[in-house]
Amino acid sequence: MDAIIVLDFGGQTAQLIGRRIRELGVYSEILPGTTPAALLAGLPGLTVRGIVLSGSPASVHDADAPVPDPALFELPTPILGICYGLQQMVSQRGGEIARSTSREYGRSKLRYSSEHPLFAEVPEGFTSWMSHGDHVVAVPEGVRVVAESEHGIPAAIEFSRTQIGIQFHPEVTHCEHGNRILENFVVGMAGCATDWSLEEYADEAAEEIRTTVGPSPVLLLISGGVDSTVVAAILLRALDPAQVYLMYVNTGLMRKDESEEVGASLERLGARHLDLIDAEAEFLAALDGVDDPEKKREIIGDLFIRVQSREIAERIPGDYFLAQGTIYPDIIESGGGVGKYAHVIKSHHNVRSPLVAAKREQGKLIEPLSRLYKDEVRRLGIILGVSRDVIARHPFPGPGLAVRILGAVTPEKCRILREADALYIAELRDRGLYDRIWQAFCVLLPLRSVGVTGDTRHYGYVLALRAVNSTDAMTADVFPFAPDDLLAISARITNRIPEIGRVVYDVSSKPPATIEWE
Repeated sequence: MDAIIVLDFGGQTAQLIGRRIRELGVYSEILPGTTPAALLAGLPGLTVRGIVLSGSPASVHDADAPVPDPALFELPTPILGICYGLQQMVSQRGGEIARSTSREYGRSKLRYSSEHPLFAEVPEGFTSWMSHGDHVVAVPEGVRVVAESEHGIPAAIEFSRTQIGIQFHPEVTHCEHGNRILENFVVGMAGCATDWSLEEYADEAAEEIRTTVGPSPVLLLISGGVDSTVVAAILLRALDPAQVYLMYVNTGLMRKDESEEVGASLERLGARHLDLIDAEAEFLAALDGVDDPEKKREIIGDLFIRVQSREIAERIPGDYFLAQGTIYPDIIESGGGVGKYAHVIKSHHNVRSPLVAAKREQGKLIEPLSRLYKDEVRRLGIILGVSRDVIARHPFPGPGLAVRILGAVTPEKCRILREADALYIAELRDRGLYDRIWQAFCVLLPLRSVGVTGDTRHYGYVLALRAVNSTDAMTADVFPFAPDDLLAISARITNRIPEIGRVVYDVSSKPPATIEWE
């Protein structure tokens, strides 16, 4: 399969570069910026047609700046350096990069000094998008400047007909003709066929599962969300349904009526082995008094596996494979997939759990969605026949309500949050807003505030409402509620749930915040 590899040096738009390339119908994968050139030829199932060097918060002058393998530039594979990627290409060839006294940030019109296939059918004077603190002041010998910014700074430099660097960011929506520039590289320069699709991905994932698993049984722990449901659909398509064991563990941390809905949706997919385990008391006991969010995730992730091990001992013959609903953003946020320059934003129990790591080490872990973004998972689910009602369900974290209850988790707080969340979602549906929002949920805060109910002074919990729009969970914008909607939703919650005395709305985008609070 043709592929473009994005080498990530920690830039905030590296994931966006990969997305834009996939939207062109070409498979892309993100690897650490320091990946050795020799490894690119051995990526299983992939023919690397082009390489993109991403931006970075680092400067080429930093002592610990990430540096691409110099052997990359000896390859015949076309290379596109973006921002920091360009600066590394210049620096490694003996050019000069200077720290800017003032950043070149935002819109900048480009003028050409020579032609290049990267800019085919892109008119001169188009508006690019800049975001850099360093810039090129002297180009290496034997290379030429293709374009300059309106400030006279080199904006595109040709090192050879197959290697070019640009100072601006074509992947962001603010850049005019950005998609065309990426297409010129991916299709025109790299020669990729634009035939990658989710249908093809589904076929390849099914074949890989069959080859890996053989006749062995496979266990999938169902969380109730879209990701695990789509994995169930893939497994049931790829294997004899008699091999597929689906286990749903009711942790007591699920949304209202979710356990019943999950069971019904899996039966419609043709599951033969479906076990619904009630472990609410066990999970709540394990979380008693725990308020650290990372500790909560660790407890829940490990307990999931322990419950599974105990419950399936008599249900599944012999050794088995463990399937997971891990998606690409889970890996990225857990610090995986992009080398030492990635930070752990939050641990996902299906990525960093020690017990899951043990299964991975044994070669007994299957993660068929680990290369997909959330919107791609939804589209894949439709292809596989998953109900649109399930696909349209807003995302739900693996640890469930435990990470939407800030502080210690108790049965009472679970009940309060479950009822509040159900009212919130019902209001969104009644107002025709649910399908316009990518994810909406409530967060129960670890504080109470004074209020008045009738003539009585009352201290009630503070509830935060969250509603965001996103496509891939890597970035998110706050949903712009009309004030009347927020007022009505708040009033319904405080009137119906006496324990809640105050409702607030979270207006933070991602970044700087994450979508979930913990």
